[in-house]
Amino acid sequence: MDEDFETLRVERREDRTVVELYRPEARNAINARMIAELHRVCAELEEVPRPLLLTGHGTVFAGGADIAELRERGRDEALAGINSRLFERLHRLRAPTVAAIDGWALGGGAELSYACDIRIATPEAVFAQPEPGLGIIAGAGACWRLKELVGVSVAKQVLLGGMRLDAEAALRHGLVARIVPSEELRESAHALLDRMAASSATALRMTKMVLDADGPHPLADDLTQAVLFESADKHERMTRFLERKKR
Repeated sequence: MDEDFETLRVERREDRTVVELYRPEARNAINARMIAELHRVCAELEEVPRPLLLTGHGTVFAGGADIAELRERGRDEALAGINSRLFERLHRLRAPTVAAIDGWALGGGAELSYACDIRIATPEAVFAQPEPGLGIIAGAGACWRLKELVGVSVAKQVLLGGMRLDAEAALRHGLVARIVPSEELRESAHALLDRMAASSATALRMTKMVLDADGPHPLADDLTQAVLFESADKHERMTRFLERKKR
């Protein structure tokens, strides 16, 4: 286990890398430090491609982005695509990626899981995109990746209607590959990676390259978010959210 990380627990094996999101005090919320550390992991996997298993510490995958940080971001930060560029980098890793999700995958946490190739969940898993309630869009991939994963109708129900996808709904709509008990989650994810390891690593990488197609994203997401990040409505909504958390 690599101790040179603050927000991640990273285990490097010969045929895979295992990353655990680790901010137990904040439900593994994604902050700037975690983004930077995930970039470091991506850089390693770009240099030496290995399958990646991504999971969360405890009984939550990731409770969204850090709202206190988001509240202070403005147009320039939105155009920089702080989260979206990382998730796109993760999506473009040459070796397969698997997200093992237990509990909440909210906002940016859900978008992080969408960027992975395959998702496995426990019965307690829940995917949701609460961003419009905070005055912004789900600007790190949900507005286009979710549509590709579950279809336009379901994506609009989640993004516009605030619908949460529990594990059964996520399985029914193809967002997750299977549901397994919480105590079997990592074992099941490793079993999937074991099957991948039995295949040609080059063939897997080439298959993934052919499957993935380019689009106008994430530029469109970043431009839209840049407008919203400057709005008073966004700041007021996030302030109310943070004040409720203090009570």
